[in-house]
Amino acid sequence: MGVYETKLRTLYVMRILAENTDQDHILNATDICKLLEQQYQIHADRRTIYGEIEALRMFGVDIIQQKGKASGYYIGERSFEFPELKLLVDSVQSSKFITEKKSRELIFKLEKLCSTFQAEQLARQVTILNRLKTGNEEIYYSVDKIHSAIYNNKKIQFQYAEWTPKKELRFRKNGMFYKISPWVLTWDDEKYYLIAFDDVVGKVKHYRVDKMKHLDICEEDREGQKQFEKFDPSELTKKTFGMYGGMEIGVKLLCQNSLAGVILDRFGKDVWMRTVDENQFIVHVNVVVSPQFFGWITGVGAHVKIVEPMEVREAYRKYLETILEGYRV
Repeated sequence: MGVYETKLRTLYVMRILAENTDQDHILNATDICKLLEQQYQIHADRRTIYGEIEALRMFGVDIIQQKGKASGYYIGERSFEFPELKLLVDSVQSSKFITEKKSRELIFKLEKLCSTFQAEQLARQVTILNRLKTGNEEIYYSVDKIHSAIYNNKKIQFQYAEWTPKKELRFRKNGMFYKISPWVLTWDDEKYYLIAFDDVVGKVKHYRVDKMKHLDICEEDREGQKQFEKFDPSELTKKTFGMYGGMEIGVKLLCQNSLAGVILDRFGKDVWMRTVDENQFIVHVNVVVSPQFFGWITGVGAHVKIVEPMEVREAYRKYLETILEGYRV
């Protein structure tokens, strides 16, 4: 056997073990010899296989030997444990911004990181999931370009779109290109948002990535470093609802005790809370007051009330009147 064939044999043994073994499925030396012959037309005896396995162990492959009546070998530790792969597959499948086509491509690649037997379980896991997916694959590449621009300290330009009642995306500002400095990509309400600095108006703004079209990286360096020196994306997502802009205001809410978990999940454990009686508590939160915030309050139900400031209470009252009027119409 030539030098290259000998080297290939070692690699083929590693592939056979990676694809055909796990803790519940083992192969002995004779099994590996048969698979080498069947799949790669390479002849080997058991003593040769022992040597290949020892070489792979020295290389760093975690090959476990099981002794006893059903003796053999299997791959132990891998780059990802099987439960971790299940989590990754479910995350890919549930992400609305990843198209169905791209989801299948990514899951197929994840299946290569485990044995074929475990890959079958991942495939079965995928078939029982039925979640709404976007049909726009452009967002996948937009996210990659934004990451590159942030890493290389460059501005980006793009056209920004909005949905029409005809379910069509229409460009804002007659298709004019926006040019901004990207700083943070964040995930909120199952959508990607870009938080950026607009040097024309001197403000921090955010954009829905799935509405950004024809995105390109510019040659100009980013601006707005001062605004983002102490920027905390998690604080922004606590204060905004659906990432809609508006004025940030301190609001006092009166809540039933049953909502303690809801409040902590939404605003974090550092939020100020004080018990009023055995049934209620007061919480102070900083929020961006918007129709989305009022919608969240309405969705939580009668167990939460806006105490102050009065202007927010009045704005919420008008919001409810508008909603009720809409129902009447």
